[in-house]
Amino acid sequence: MPTYIAMLRGINVSGHNPVKMEQLRAAFGSLGFANVKTYVQSGNVVFEAKGPASELSAKIEEKILCDFGFAVPVLLKTAKEMADIVKRNPFLKDKAIDQSKLHVTFLSGTPPKTALELLQPLARGEEQLRVLDREIYLYCPDGYGNTKLNNTAIEKKLSCRATTRNWNTTKTLLAMAE
Repeated sequence: MPTYIAMLRGINVSGHNPVKMEQLRAAFGSLGFANVKTYVQSGNVVFEAKGPASELSAKIEEKILCDFGFAVPVLLKTAKEMADIVKRNPFLKDKAIDQSKLHVTFLSGTPPKTALELLQPLARGEEQLRVLDREIYLYCPDGYGNTKLNNTAIEKKLSCRATTRNWNTTKTLLAMAE
């Protein structure tokens, strides 16, 4: 069975949409998914399942709404897709960049060709971004909490769902999936 990485947007953030990880693992298990593992408290789940990502995402979103009472977007990546995302990070070539300040924003769909032009005005100071396929690579030297390149702003500009993970979490999710 293929291995998937589910990234849930907006659970356990500032006390909103609380979900215990053991309950989340149980919910995924009840959908028939195998080898379910969670990482940190912010909605990262690695699991094995058969079926297309779009159908699996819809099932997970429905299950979370049913079990926990709120709707959250779920973005899925296969282990292979995540490996490609990690490999393609354009900021890794720049030795002056502090990797602890790197993030990846995962998009639910293909952004418009003008995505970079739409988002660039949100960048402040030394912030940098690169749009590659359905990911936005962010360098936020003053911290992600201080950037205007957040999920909500990106969703408004690009008209698709977005969820962001820091670089360490992105690499750890890949390692868990491999």
